[in-house]
Amino acid sequence: MNREIVERLRHLGILPSAQRVAVAKFVLQTTRHPCAEEVLAAVREEVPMISLATVYNTLHLFAEKGLLRELALSEGKVVFDPRMDPHHHLIDEDTGAILDLDWSALRVEHAAEAARAQGFEVSEYQVVLRGRRAARRPARSTAAPKGKRRAR
Repeated sequence: MNREIVERLRHLGILPSAQRVAVAKFVLQTTRHPCAEEVLAAVREEVPMISLATVYNTLHLFAEKGLLRELALSEGKVVFDPRMDPHHHLIDEDTGAILDLDWSALRVEHAAEAARAQGFEVSEYQVVLRGRRAARRPARSTAAPKGKRRAR
């Protein structure tokens, strides 16, 4: 696995230091959208002396080289997305979890046209949905409550 990561970094013109390889190993294997602090916590197991500044610099470099996407999906919080194909996001307002939604799950084909009508040239777009899981109601029981008999 490390050999593949080293080759991928080299292919992008990134010098594969031990810190960069450790960061890449984590962020390219996760399905989450980690912030720099989460990456630091995960990578410290492998590279105990790594600093938060090194993690930030590495993540920004990876985003600049097209290995990750840097996303500001909520106020004051930047996360990194290893999924580079076009897709949308759903944010759970209760937990903060960020879920990926396939591009084809939403129909927004007129969004770029609307922006062009306002004089913008659109380079990229995505939809960010925010919400809470619907409360699950217990299934209705057909049994009579204890101590009571059903009417016949």
